[in-house]
Amino acid sequence: MTDKKDDVYGDHISHKFNDELMDLKSEFLKMGGMVESQVERAIHALVENDGHLADEVRAGDKKVDRMEMDIDEEATLIIARRQPTARDLRLVISVIKMVADLERVGDEAKKIAKFAIKLSEEGQAPRGYVEVRHIGDHVLSMLRDALDAFARLDSEQALRIMKEDKRVDEEYQAATRSLLTFMMEDTRNISRCMSVMWVLRALERVGDHACNIAENVIFMVKGEDVRHTPVEEAEKVVGR
Repeated sequence: MTDKKDDVYGDHISHKFNDELMDLKSEFLKMGGMVESQVERAIHALVENDGHLADEVRAGDKKVDRMEMDIDEEATLIIARRQPTARDLRLVISVIKMVADLERVGDEAKKIAKFAIKLSEEGQAPRGYVEVRHIGDHVLSMLRDALDAFARLDSEQALRIMKEDKRVDEEYQAATRSLLTFMMEDTRNISRCMSVMWVLRALERVGDHACNIAENVIFMVKGEDVRHTPVEEAEKVVGR
């Protein structure tokens, strides 16, 4: 649930300041939706052997980069004009950090699209697509939940995302072990299976960035930095 006692963003005497903060949140969520779509479409391009869709994903990365620069500029102007303090400053600083994570998610989508194009030209790999779909669904769910936690200032949901990151790591390791075993048994498919392994690595990184966003949500709401902190310690922070 949303931390109501801490949910004071956008509650200022200056309506203009309220509008600026709301616009910043809105643009961040818009970019989040964009990169989520990029990852989803890149996965679809890979598993459906759709090189044309993969090309569209790669081209869309420029728009993601542009959005990052625009949001950074907007946040910097708010700091310069309003000199925000306490919770407002945490919001603006967190957005700057989180938008960098979103841009990197866009980069991972671009990598997946690159391998989708490569495999559409070489022929699909004989293994790994079930794992790509499974881990892809998992990290996309984490990303959606992280954006939702940001929108609702929900530190408890953010904590749940941090816990999910370990599961994604375990799924990634199991998938790569399975592919490595297959490649050792049939060396003819090493090149194509390696492409799928790079895709799995990109998806694992998407999960890492979703976790980073969740950590920043906790910082926004609770005022404590839980990066590089065991989940057990983060639980104590959220429970306060």
